[in-house]
Formats: sequence, C-alpha cells, structure tokens
Amino acid sequence: MIAVAAMVVVAATLVTLSVRRPSVPTFAPTRATPRDVGRARVGPLVYTVDATSPDRWRHFSFRLGSVMDDAGPLDWDLGFRRFQIIVNGGPRFAGRGGVVDLGEVAFADVTSAPESGYVQTEGESEPRNPALAGWYRYGFFSHMLTPKRRVWAVRTADGRYAKIEIVSYYCPDFEPGCLTFRYVFQGDGSRRLAGTEANQ
Repeated sequence: MIAVAAMVVVAATLVTLSVRRPSVPTFAPTRATPRDVGRARVGPLVYTVDATSPDRWRHFSFRLGSVMDDAGPLDWDLGFRRFQIIVNGGPRFAGRGGVVDLGEVAFADVTSAPESGYVQTEGESEPRNPALAGWYRYGFFSHMLTPKRRVWAVRTADGRYAKIEIVSYYCPDFEPGCLTFRYVFQGDGSRRLAGTEANQ
C-alpha cells in the first residue's frame, strides 16, 4: 500500500512539473530600422529577432543594428532560424565571420574580443556553428529552452567585432522563436568592447 501511495505522489509530481511553466522573460520582435553606425561603438543594446519560422533564416547586421530582409552575401553577420544561430563565415558563406565562446563570464567583464580562436559555420544543406549550437539548456519537464549564462565574441562578416549574450527565446504568450540577445558592437574595427554598461 505504501509503495502504491509513493507511486501516486511521484506521478502527481511529474504531471505538475510537466505543465508548470517556468518564469522566463518574453519579448516582442524588434522593429527593423537599419542605420549605419559607422565607426562608433554601440551598446549594450537588446534586440529580438523574429525567428519563429522553421524554414526561413533571418539575417542580422551589427553595422546596421537590425535584421535585414533580402540581405546580400556580405550584408549580415548572424543568422537565426528557430533555436539555430549561425555566423556569416565558413566554406558556404562569403563573410569572414566567426564566434568564440567566452564561457560563464559577466557581460560587462568582457572588455575586448580575443585575437584568435573564432569558429566558423560548418555544413552545406544544414549549416551549424559549433560555438553557438549549445547556447541553451532544455527543460525536460517544461520542454522550454533557457539561455546559458555565457558570452560570445563575434567577428563580423567584414572583420569587425562584437560581444553577445542570449537573453531569451520566447515571444509574448510563450511562443518559441523570439531570439533575444544583448550586444555591444565596435564599429572602428578594433577589438575593444569596453562600454559603460553595468555588471549584469
């Protein structure tokens, strides 16, 4: 009898965990307003890409601070499709982009981009960037993706530098695919990413 009661408690706990949503931030997609920042350092800024389509890559340019529709081969730095993130660099792409996973560091503590170690995007029909592929944790009970507390340095398609931190993956009403990230971009081509941001 005790064993049956224990099984009922375990089953009830599993059901409760599977239907309870964790407290995660949600964001509406940022309106596309491309504007060339020139040689300025910009950020920290928070941007939300509408990556809800499973079939369409959305392309983001740090130089323009916006998603670009119908972007040319060198007009974008990061590509987003659902939970996938790639960089414009590698055998299939025209850009010189790459990514370095800087680990579990505070965003504000990253004051410069590394000189080397940038990982480019691999694959032909299904591109994948190994440095960005594991940006999330999957909730076994909630079936939700939670960003890892990590920072990445990005070398852009034209060889400039940025740093990013993934903030959320959810749109309002918990629809997946609103990939939100915080970034600082250095427009002058140097690796200096020190800003005035507070430690977050």
